[in-house]
Amino acid sequence: MEAYKREFIEFLQEANVLKFGDFTAKSGRKIPYFINAGEIKTGKQIARLGEFYARAYLEKLGPRKTVLFGPAYKGIPIAVAVASALARQGGPDLPFFFNRKEAKDHGEGGLFVGYLPTAGEEIVITEDVITAGTAIRQSMELLATLPDVRVAAVFVMVDRKEKGQGEKGAMRELEETFGFPVYSVVDVYDLIEWLEENPANRENVERIRQYLSVNGAKE
Repeated sequence: MEAYKREFIEFLQEANVLKFGDFTAKSGRKIPYFINAGEIKTGKQIARLGEFYARAYLEKLGPRKTVLFGPAYKGIPIAVAVASALARQGGPDLPFFFNRKEAKDHGEGGLFVGYLPTAGEEIVITEDVITAGTAIRQSMELLATLPDVRVAAVFVMVDRKEKGQGEKGAMRELEETFGFPVYSVVDVYDLIEWLEENPANRENVERIRQYLSVNGAKE
């Protein structure tokens, strides 16, 4: 496993973002581990998270100029942190925006806050994790209200390698449906490899493998 992947997984656990147990995902699935960006609660933590995403951005897109979109609520600080990290690292100085849960009918009004993309601009969505792809589809509905902009890519923390609406992986389905790539810093098999280095994690490994035997993507 690459060193940065190990560092990222250890960071997720230290920040309590990565948890093991019994959880229910947004898709309704019962899952044996949970990735919760809401546990990022300090300046140092969000800065480090932004650095990992920024590294992934530069590896996949290089200095490409896009607009970062952080879906409410967990995607908001991620988008801000990525924009900040890219600027510090000498990458592109990217504008960012996010959505309200409900459109505002007073003040500046509208559904979006921050930079408003104009026709011809490309958007990159920053999310925490994709299980069945539900949240990204909801984001695409929101972004469809913006005239003549397109999504260039999605970046998430972990590719869970799960089925989407069919037998294919959720990330693959999104790529085929919308025509943009979905990138992750690590995937569930990186997580399993990391867990297997410590015999004390045997139960968690078995539970994750059992879960994937039922809900894992058939690609």
